[in-house]
Amino acid sequence: MNIKFILSAAAAALMAVNASAQTAEYEFTTVKENPITSVKNQYRSGTCWCFSAISFIESEILRTKGQEVDLSEMFVVGKSYRDRAIKYVRLDGHLNFAAGSSFGDVLHVIDDYGIVPQAAMPGLNYGTELPEHNEMDAALKGYVTAIKGNPNKVLSTAWVNGFDGIVAAYLGEYPETFVVDGKEYTPESYRDALGINYDDYVNISSFTHHPFYEPFIIEVCDNWRWDSAYNLPMDEMMEVMYNAIDKGYTIAWGSDVSEKGFTRDGLAVMPVEEKKAVAGSDQERWVGKAAEEKVEEVKAALPQEMTITQEMRQDGYDRKTTTDDHGMHIYGVAKDQNGNKYFMVKNSWGVTGKYDGIWYASDAFVRYKTLNIVVHKDALPKHIAKKLGIK
Repeated sequence: MNIKFILSAAAAALMAVNASAQTAEYEFTTVKENPITSVKNQYRSGTCWCFSAISFIESEILRTKGQEVDLSEMFVVGKSYRDRAIKYVRLDGHLNFAAGSSFGDVLHVIDDYGIVPQAAMPGLNYGTELPEHNEMDAALKGYVTAIKGNPNKVLSTAWVNGFDGIVAAYLGEYPETFVVDGKEYTPESYRDALGINYDDYVNISSFTHHPFYEPFIIEVCDNWRWDSAYNLPMDEMMEVMYNAIDKGYTIAWGSDVSEKGFTRDGLAVMPVEEKKAVAGSDQERWVGKAAEEKVEEVKAALPQEMTITQEMRQDGYDRKTTTDDHGMHIYGVAKDQNGNKYFMVKNSWGVTGKYDGIWYASDAFVRYKTLNIVVHKDALPKHIAKKLGIK
């Protein structure tokens, strides 16, 4: 036998396989798609929790009133920071004080303070067209750290006003009144006119270190309000999600996106090769840099995905390979060319990637990497709502 011939033939065969492996792509067909507002860009800010929850609320208003609104994320961010600063100082700094937060935080702020349109408070008082919060985050953390360590030992009556001044310098003053379609509102009256009710929404998770069908506090730093979630078995959590989409509801989705299967080009699967992200953005934090690099094409044979178990979910949480990285907004279900199901996800990284800011997250990825979801209570299947005591 001619060894050179054998090696040449093998190399040629491998090249042919590699060439054919780069010709096919995922082909998605929409099964059910519920209305959403336009894709936004959180840019250089750690505010995915707010952008995704506000998007979720905007879809709720579309669903209930048929009215498209653009609500101010920065109104919520500023109020949230103020509440957290007070709690941080009360706890002598034994609380996470950073840009990240939770979906429940958005609902709390709207319930306590109301909401305003984007036009009434754009929140960009620092000279850029998109959010860039590193300086503000550092300034606020430095301020509350100094207040927490106050050498006078007794807090003055001025420190909260001082904090408010920093927020106002970056995000602007909170509007007391504003006009929408010729009618004047306050933040509270606008909330009521839009029909946003805190009690309509439920937080759901799925882990075995707490009893199923009971609420528990999700132990992550961003859950600084210590909100609780109903604990469901994984299969029932997924049943809630599919039922919600089928019945016309959308879902606020908290997930780990540091997995190699969460790409910069609109896919979230288990597993797939790692891709990278736009430089300097929140996206870069999770999926890398290299916006200018060519995206590798998906292999012709769509990757076989992992079979996810409840035990795998728990192991990821316990070992911190599943963390609360990123909040997004699920609004639909699609299938690929092999009939596999995917959730359609509105992200907050701008109109980017192959699907213009939309991601397709496989059933396996969502089962494995979902930290929590928020849905309208009417989106729950009746038998699950009964188990949770929700009416």
